[in-house]
Amino acid sequence: MSDSNTTKFTNPSTFILQGIPGLEAAHGWISIPFCAMYIVALLGNFTILFIVKIEPSLHGPMYYFLCMLAVTDLVLPTTTQPKTLSIFWFKSREIDFGSCLTQIFFMDSFLAIESGIIAAMALDRYVAICHPLRHSTILTNSAVAKIGLAVLLRGCIVSLPSPFLARQLPYCRSNVISHSFCQLMALVKLACADTHISNYYGLILTLLVAGTDLFCMMLSYILILRAIFSLPTKDARLKTFGTCSSHLCVILAFYIPALFSMFTHRYGHYVPLYFHIIVGNVHLVVPPMLNPIIYGVRTKQIRDRLLRHIIEIE
Repeated sequence: MSDSNTTKFTNPSTFILQGIPGLEAAHGWISIPFCAMYIVALLGNFTILFIVKIEPSLHGPMYYFLCMLAVTDLVLPTTTQPKTLSIFWFKSREIDFGSCLTQIFFMDSFLAIESGIIAAMALDRYVAICHPLRHSTILTNSAVAKIGLAVLLRGCIVSLPSPFLARQLPYCRSNVISHSFCQLMALVKLACADTHISNYYGLILTLLVAGTDLFCMMLSYILILRAIFSLPTKDARLKTFGTCSSHLCVILAFYIPALFSMFTHRYGHYVPLYFHIIVGNVHLVVPPMLNPIIYGVRTKQIRDRLLRHIIEIE
């Protein structure tokens, strides 16, 4: 006789997102910092785009890459936070299977795109410091556009198999996803079939994209440091290295929570589930919030133009 409390699902059309299991009573309080960070991310990145657009002196490779980063930082948290906040506020837990796969695709794509843009910004710093006289001829508008297109295509192409593989799996265990958004690993755990291909592809994809980009950044900064240490005075070395400080902060803000989230999710079996989910949300909303603040505070041209614009409004 079957257990009346057990329901079998065969490829359900909708899934139920639990939010943060174990912390349901605190969803309202948890939503406050995440909502605040999401709003700051939207305002900050729109401000970066606006300042670069209205200031002709900022129409250069570094700021074009910064605009690409800002657009990515607008899309990335928007793929997950509206649904997460609707769960916290309105208990709107249902999500269509197609929408779930779409969310996975956009989230993975724009994580890869952001990683590629940060690597491209390292290339810009290398050319600006090691080949300053040729910077405008190497990183022309056409070259910047081609790099941006290549990063976009790479992000979409490498991320496309993940939702495709997930779609082929039969789901007959449950339709309840223990997460606040459609995360690939949380979804495939519900499949009643061998999921090794999906698991291994996700891990290889992450390591390949992050590994390639981190290698390019490491190589760029080795060459940058070699050029900096060849400068004659300490002041010149510090001033030149200071031009890289914003980019280094962006690297740390993106990769530390991303890698921490990936490894705790895959190997942190003794870490509470709610901690996995909170870290997953943090790594999607905190870097987009911090990036415009970092560049706004540490980049004199952006800071001065923003202050001037505020004074003009007043």
